[in-house]
Order: sequence, then structure tokens, then C-alpha cells
Amino acid sequence: MEPKKNPKSDLNRNRVLYLQLGLIIVLFLTWQAIEWKTYDPEQIDIGQVNMDALDEEDVPITEMQNTPPPPPPPPPAPEVIEVVEDEEEVEEDEIQSTETNLDEIVEVEEVVEAPVEEEVEDVPFAVIEDVPIFPGCENKKNNEERKKCMSEKISSYVNKEFDTDLGAELGLSGINRVIVQFRIDEKGNIGQVRARAPHPRLEQEAARVINSLPKMKPGKQRGKPVGVMYSLPIAFKVQD
Repeated sequence: MEPKKNPKSDLNRNRVLYLQLGLIIVLFLTWQAIEWKTYDPEQIDIGQVNMDALDEEDVPITEMQNTPPPPPPPPPAPEVIEVVEDEEEVEEDEIQSTETNLDEIVEVEEVVEAPVEEEVEDVPFAVIEDVPIFPGCENKKNNEERKKCMSEKISSYVNKEFDTDLGAELGLSGINRVIVQFRIDEKGNIGQVRARAPHPRLEQEAARVINSLPKMKPGKQRGKPVGVMYSLPIAFKVQD
């Protein structure tokens, strides 16, 4: 047995469908009505151009005038050159040639440089190769013997010439020492005497005695005469 359909339910269903379709149609027509525009034919101006009016208008014609160029300036008058006859003869200077004649031989003098003497410093008495020779020591055979002979001769000379009584006059007592240094130059002369003593008078006496030493034969270093420095201590006792 088949169930029976209710006719009211079918009508309700179709009613909803019809209502939706109708609503859609109304909306479509409304949209078309809004988009559709109408115009008044009398207000439309198609903008026709009157070509005859343009033809009748007089347009002024501008004429271009060609200005002729200015005439060229007249050429300058030719300069008149006056020829002056010079009776004086001009002496031409003779130009001497500066070229060197290769045939001429230029003699160049040879420059001879003077030999430069090597300066040798003073040598101490202890290391001199050839000691100065004091008068009376010429017969000594070697350098050591000449050294010993020279020292003995100088000491003997100073002890003989030095005024030992000067110490007592100056009020000194005991043993007094005087250190003397002097130079025997390249010619054997005595110089550059310096003394150090407890009293200036003793220094002066020592310098006097050393300066009175006799001239010697100069000492040599590498075969050349050189200055020799010599030191001598002098000691004497003052008797109370």
C-alpha cells in the first residue's frame, strides 16, 4: 500500500520556489532600470562645423622680405713703400765657427794629487816601537836597553836639578810626591809639561826642570817620527 502525498506540502514547496524566482526577476529589472539612461534629442549637439564660414574668413598673408646684405667695405689703399738709397756700406760681422776641429789634439795636463800625510797620534812611552834616544844612550843595542837607559838618565837629571829645599821653605814635611807628564815631539823637543804636586811652587819647579832636559832623537812608530808621552814621578823627603 503506497503512502499518500499531502497536496498542501507540494503547494508550499512550489510557493517558495516561485517567490525566489520572482524576487530575482524584480532585482534584475531594477538594476537594468538604474543603468539605463535617457537623453533629450533637442539637447544633443553633434557639433557640426560650418565649412563655408571657414572659407569666407580672410586670413592675412605675411610676406617675407629678403633684406639685401650690406655692401663690402672698400679695399684699403695700397701702402706706398719709399725706397731710400743707403750709400753707407754695412759691414757684416764675421761669425766664427764654434765647431771643434777634430784634427786638433787637446792636451790635458795630468793632475798629480799631493800625497796626504797620515796623522799619527802620540804614542805612550811604554808601547813605542823605537823609543826616543837620550844623549848618552846611542850605543844601546835594542829598544829595551834604550828605554832603560833613557829612564835612568832622566831620573838622574831631575834628582840633580830639582830644588828639594823648596819643601822646607814651604813648611812641608815628610815625603812629597810630584807627578809630571810631558811630550817629546817629532823633532825631539820637550813640550806640554803638566805637573801635579801638594803645592803650586813644587809644580812650577818640576816644570822648570823638565823643560831644561836636553834635546833627544825623536821616537818612531812604523818608521815615522811621532810624539811620545812620558810620565815621571818625583819623590823627595823634607828633613825635620
